[in-house]
Amino acid sequence: MLFDVFARGESWIARAALCELLSLSFRYPDDVLADAVSSGDWVCAAREIAGVLGLDLPGDFDEGSLGAVPLCGAEALVDSRSLLSALRVEATRLFVGAPEPACSPYEGIRRAEVEGVPALMFVNPHSMEVERFSRACGLGRPEGTNEPLDHVATEFELLQVLALRAAGVEAAGAEGVAQAELPGGSAAAAYELFLAEHARLWMPAFAEDVAAETRHPFYRAAALLLRAFVAAA
Repeated sequence: MLFDVFARGESWIARAALCELLSLSFRYPDDVLADAVSSGDWVCAAREIAGVLGLDLPGDFDEGSLGAVPLCGAEALVDSRSLLSALRVEATRLFVGAPEPACSPYEGIRRAEVEGVPALMFVNPHSMEVERFSRACGLGRPEGTNEPLDHVATEFELLQVLALRAAGVEAAGAEGVAQAELPGGSAAAAYELFLAEHARLWMPAFAEDVAAETRHPFYRAAALLLRAFVAAA
């Protein structure tokens, strides 16, 4: 994973690593996430990336230890399979819901709610803007999927690719679009443009809602990390 190599001291690599970590944190939990959290690697990576980028994390950021000793390399206290089950239950409640999620992870739905207009998935202007932006960067919906591209985890995948390209690393899945053809004329400009036109406009409120609503310490920590990222971005 990229967050294993961010210590090169390159700010764009560190940003890419943080975007990868946040994308992993907010997509539907899998074995990779459960292993990273239960081993303490997630906390270790979050702390170190925050240090490289100068992010302001609160002192109780990892309160509850997220199911593991909050020290790099420490032995996990919670079995990853048990943790995976708990994370999936909480992710379903927060981001999927029955019938409604506690904290919708989609930009278009959240911004429509703020604007007081019908929140229709896919066919709202904000979702369509994200899709156009992604395609302009050479990224689209993976074949065989029907997931809107304005999901918080997917938006961080886009930011990760742009940060990598700004660092001079060609990211998989973004072939065919030259730097000069990206929005703003470069990967760095496209990254900043997406932050200004999308991420900064809805992710702060999303982070606050998740931190306030969640019943699991991991999602509180992930929300605090997201809040610190957007505040400094």
